[in-house]
Amino acid sequence: MSEWKEYNLDEVYDFASGLSKGAEEFGFGHGFLGFKDVFHNFFVPDELTSLVNSTEKEQQSCSIKRGDVFLTRTSETDEDLGMSCVALKDYPNATFNGFTKRLRPKGNVEILPEYAGFYFRSPKFRATVSGMSSITTRASLNNGMLAQLTISVPPIEEQKAIVDTLFTIHLKIRLLTEQNNLLEKITDVFYTQLINTLDNENWEEISILDFPTLSLIKPGISNFVGEKIYLATADIQERTIVNHKNQITYNQRPSRANMQPIRNSIWFAKMKDSPKFLLIDSFTKQIVEDYILSTGFYGLKIENGLYFIWKFINSNEFSNQKSSNISGSVMEALNNEGLKGIILNIPPNDLILDFESKVEPYYNKISSNNSQIQSLNKMLNSLLPKLMSQEAITEI
Repeated sequence: MSEWKEYNLDEVYDFASGLSKGAEEFGFGHGFLGFKDVFHNFFVPDELTSLVNSTEKEQQSCSIKRGDVFLTRTSETDEDLGMSCVALKDYPNATFNGFTKRLRPKGNVEILPEYAGFYFRSPKFRATVSGMSSITTRASLNNGMLAQLTISVPPIEEQKAIVDTLFTIHLKIRLLTEQNNLLEKITDVFYTQLINTLDNENWEEISILDFPTLSLIKPGISNFVGEKIYLATADIQERTIVNHKNQITYNQRPSRANMQPIRNSIWFAKMKDSPKFLLIDSFTKQIVEDYILSTGFYGLKIENGLYFIWKFINSNEFSNQKSSNISGSVMEALNNEGLKGIILNIPPNDLILDFESKVEPYYNKISSNNSQIQSLNKMLNSLLPKLMSQEAITEI
C-alpha cells in the first residue's frame, strides 16, 4: 500500500470569499451557487437554478471551475459548519454566495475532484471542523482556521479506486431521487385536474384541522427500543432526507427528539420560510422503525385523503397561508392557532377517493425508492470513514 500524504489546506488550495448582494439583485441574470446548494450536495448540481445579476468582474473573482471546493463558512451550529460541495465541471459566468469559502486547487498536488467531494464530507474532516470552530452567536470559519485544516491524499490510482466505489453509490442515490421527483410531478397532474374540476359547487371550505379524518400528532415517545436516528428539520431538503446523523439511544436523545413517526402521516417544518415536508404512507417502513423526529415538525395523521392533504401542503396556497399565520417575535413559527387558521377547499369524498386510487401506485414506487436511498446512504456513511483512512483501507 502506497504512502498517503497529509497537507494543510493552504498548501493545496487558494481561499476566496463569495458574492454578497442585495435581495433585489437575485432572480435574474447568471447562474448562482447558493448556500443551500453547498450545504445539501456532495457535488455542485449540474444546473444552477438560482440566478444573480452579476458583473463580468464579479464573475471572474467568484468563478466556479472544476476542482473548486466550497465550504460553508457560517452556520447556527458547529456541527453544520464547513459543509462542502465540489465542482465537477466549469460553470461559465456563474458565481457563488458570500456565506461560503472557495478553495481553488493550486495545481501542485494531484487530487481528483470526486475524491475531494467525498473527503470533505467524511467524518474525519467533519470532526476536525467541528472541533476547531469558534462559537459566538453563530459558528464561523475564517482563512486562518482553514489554513490549519488538513487533507489526506493517497496516490492517484488509489484515489480512483476509492472514487469508483463511492461515486457508484452516489449516482444511484441521485438517480433514485430524480425518479422520485418525476413521479411526484406526475401526481401533480392528477391533483391539478382535481382542483380545476368544473363541478365544484359541492366543495366545502374548512380549516385544515377540521378535515374529517385528520388528527394532530402530539409530542411524546411511546416506542423507543435500541437506537434511533434523530431527524431535525435541517436534515430535510424539500421532500428528501439529505442529512443522516449518528444513531442515538433514548437517554442520549436531544430534548427536541420527541415526535414519534407513524404511518399515514404528513410532517412539515413549523418555522417561517421552511419548505420541508415528509410523507409517511402505508408503504413506508424504515422511517417508522428507525427514526425519531424533532418537535420542530408538525405531524398530521390522516386516515383517508392522505395524498390529497399532502398535495395541499406542498402547494403555494399552503405556503402563502402558512406565512400569513406565522407568529412569534424572536422565532417566527406556526403554532396551533395559526395552523387552525389555514383554510382549504375539499371536494366530495368520492372525488377524493378517486384521486387517492390514481396516485397511490406512484407513491408506492416513491416509498420503495426512498427505502433504497436510505439503505444506500447507510452504506455510503459506513464506507466513507473506512475509505478515507489509510489504516482502514490496509485492514480491508
